[in-house]
Amino acid sequence: MNTAAPFTYDGGRVDPGETANVRYTVSETYLGDPVRLPVTIVNGAEPGPTAFLSAAAHGDELNGVEVVREVAHEWDLSDLRGTLVCLPVLNVPGFIAQERYLPVYDRDLNRSFPGKADSTSAKRMARRIFDNFVEPCDIGLDFHTSTRGRTNMLHVRADMSDDRVARVAKAFASNLIIDGDGPDGTLRREASRRDIATATIEMGEAHRFQREFIDRALVGVESVLAEFGLLPTQQVGWPGWRTVVEGSSEKTWLRADAGGLVDMHYDRGSVVREGEAVCTIANPFKTETTVVDAPFTGLLVGVLENPVVYPGNPLCHLAKLDGKTLAAIERDGDVRSPG
Repeated sequence: MNTAAPFTYDGGRVDPGETANVRYTVSETYLGDPVRLPVTIVNGAEPGPTAFLSAAAHGDELNGVEVVREVAHEWDLSDLRGTLVCLPVLNVPGFIAQERYLPVYDRDLNRSFPGKADSTSAKRMARRIFDNFVEPCDIGLDFHTSTRGRTNMLHVRADMSDDRVARVAKAFASNLIIDGDGPDGTLRREASRRDIATATIEMGEAHRFQREFIDRALVGVESVLAEFGLLPTQQVGWPGWRTVVEGSSEKTWLRADAGGLVDMHYDRGSVVREGEAVCTIANPFKTETTVVDAPFTGLLVGVLENPVVYPGNPLCHLAKLDGKTLAAIERDGDVRSPG
């Protein structure tokens, strides 16, 4: 019979049946003070997989921070089988400064994994995080939001050609999965390359807690942990309808062809039909307007929040829907009205 094993990292261990709150040093400030990563490790008394939950690789993306904190500190994990590694704030300097990137040289931590010990500050930090808290895991969920000025509906991004990653993505039970392995250096891509099946969860906007997204994501986390046996008493969820978007031909960014002020006619998560006006761009006097129509029937994955644009700025992210999925959405009454 398998027995539970301790979770070890450089400088410590957490034995079966124990929980540890750790502040782990991943870098130093200009003054030589430690930059410490908050980590909660819950090691179940019974054997099982090891999973990580991470957030705030971009320091201003906050919804996932609360998801990870609530799992670590508010859930009853007494029946946990396996180990849960909770990393609520990966980019500590960015989080403190409330900036997307690492303030030092404006580097993107989520293009720096798995990192390198003798390289840039970002890659050194990424290496410490990856080696100690990601590499020991079997599966992972990495939480993100849209960048500032835009907002996303809740969806999963994952490499669906990898069966184990696809299992994670489907278990999260979101309506939308965007298929792809992600850019080099992203946590999900580099973890999945090393057989740590990892999906990215996108939801909402930067610089705030949005309770509707946090609550929905918590349901998704529970579903994934149930699917992989970490929470054997819970149920795997089903979203009611689901579409998996593959390739650039099935999704597009609609961009402004004129500068001005934008009136969005639909919210994130809405269905728009081919030829319908998604938004209107007008000059300050409203004497000149540009109407932006949907090139195909699709789902608005993300939309503009800041209503001012230059030519070329993104307005919305549209994912194509086939007739079967559209019928399922309409049957479930989950099509949002223009607003």
